[in-house]
Amino acid sequence: MEAKQKGNEGIRMLYDLSKEELIRMLIDDAKNWLAHDGLWFQAVEKAHGLGAAIEADRAAWERFTVIEARRILERLGMKPGGGIPALVECLNHRFYARLNLQETIEVSERRAVFRMLDCRVQSARKRKGLPDFPCKPVGLAEYAGFARTVDPRVRTRCIACPPDDHPDEFWCAWEFVIPQDTRS
Repeated sequence: MEAKQKGNEGIRMLYDLSKEELIRMLIDDAKNWLAHDGLWFQAVEKAHGLGAAIEADRAAWERFTVIEARRILERLGMKPGGGIPALVECLNHRFYARLNLQETIEVSERRAVFRMLDCRVQSARKRKGLPDFPCKPVGLAEYAGFARTVDPRVRTRCIACPPDDHPDEFWCAWEFVIPQDTRS
């Protein structure tokens, strides 16, 4: 196996870990990724202002979300074009799914609603007495790009995302639809 070649000690050691240790490591790595994302954002915000930081974040997510979706599809042995069922499955394999409490409701062959029930970023801001982070521009690029990568027919609509008002039950919600006029 490629991972067992000389010089890949960091990968090779994974084979010796228990399932529990691997799960703990995966969650910790996801937290580290999110911490880096937040620190990167704060550095850009401090140097160039909130608007520039949000635009840089949006541009980065526009590209990252495609990479993440492609890797998930590959890992799951899926090809693009699997419809709403494939999208729902892929959403459960995102890094965020390891950190945030999310749900997909109203799932059918042509529609699903995805809701972020607890977002680590927003919850931390709330605990600190800060206003909601206005992540909607980033979310529009992120969720639409992810969905299109899983299936180019999928159209994404924001139901609510800060700075929008949202109910206490969720931070953001997204509707994914395959329009009737598209062929399967």
